[in-house]
Parts: sequence; structure tokens; C-alpha cells
Amino acid sequence: MSDPSEQPRNSSKLSPAQRLEAPNTRLIDASIATINDMETLRACIAYENQHQQRVPILRQLEKRANELRSQEDND
Repeated sequence: MSDPSEQPRNSSKLSPAQRLEAPNTRLIDASIATINDMETLRACIAYENQHQQRVPILRQLEKRANELRSQEDND
């Protein structure tokens, strides 16, 4: 049986639009923080680059990518 505190690899079925078009920045921050796989992260980066190109959001996505890479290195 798995530990319920472990986060699943694919954190949710939210689309990049649902993650990045939230009505306030705290929800966007939370959406980015819950990305647990590089595939979802890449999709969000591509979506942001295609649509709004908000530098602060792209920086947050880059930071999350670095965190995920670090976690992968430690596994």
C-alpha cells in the first residue's frame, strides 16, 4: 500500500489553461507548486509562451523545473 503523503507523478488532470488562467495569483502559484512531472511543466511553459508570455509566471515555471530536476537527481 502506498503512503498517502506521497504525491502522484501526474498531479492532476488540469490543463495548462486551467492552471495558468486562474482568477488570482495565489491560485496560479498553487497550481505551479503542484506540478510534479516534467511533461505537465513543459505543457504549461508552452501554453504561457503561446498566450500571455508573463515573465513572472515563466520564472516560477523555471524555478519549478529546477526543483523537479533536483528531485530527480536525488532519486
